[in-house]
Amino acid sequence: MATLASNKSCQDIGSNVRVLKSTGQLRELQTVLRDVETTRSDFVFCADRLIRLVVEEGLNQLPYSPYSITTPTGYTYNGITFAKGNCGVSIMRSGEAMEQGLRDCCRSIRIGKILIQSEIDTREAKVYYAKFPPDIESRKVLLMYPILSGRGSGNTAIQAVQVLKEHGVKESNILLLSLFVTPHALKSVTEEHPEMTILTSEIHPHVPVHFGQKYFGTD
Repeated sequence: MATLASNKSCQDIGSNVRVLKSTGQLRELQTVLRDVETTRSDFVFCADRLIRLVVEEGLNQLPYSPYSITTPTGYTYNGITFAKGNCGVSIMRSGEAMEQGLRDCCRSIRIGKILIQSEIDTREAKVYYAKFPPDIESRKVLLMYPILSGRGSGNTAIQAVQVLKEHGVKESNILLLSLFVTPHALKSVTEEHPEMTILTSEIHPHVPVHFGQKYFGTD
């Protein structure tokens, strides 16, 4: 199970930004996903592993409720259960790579989709498609977008959050799950949506922007 970096190490990047604690396993996955020599099968395997780590930690950020059960031996165990009302939303197409990782952890979770593309001339993000659970305004939303880098993807994430807000979702109820984030994109997104939480494995100026093409085999 992944853990978060210390609050002290994250204090300069915003109170609503969470970064996985760097470990040997994490660094190896980040290395393989950057390596130009990595085969597609190895890339997908390591990407799925990293997605699982980020998703698992994202679930730790969601609310739980006390829950008592009885074991087969008759012992009463006082545990916890997820509070109802969570859903996922993937930003197409690259965000769809994270859907299976979320379903592997939450078998029956509902997942919506947003398709946003940047205009060639203006670089402005335009919404082409959005489909959400009908009661999304009352849910916690795990927004999935693996690479947050540069002006284009930063604008895409900003626009996606705006669409969710237009559908009644509170900004504070949105958790953006991203595998890699650049400092510039992080600054742009947090300035525009300061109440949203962002969870990533790494903040670095050089991220694998080829992620979507390599994962889906379109490179």
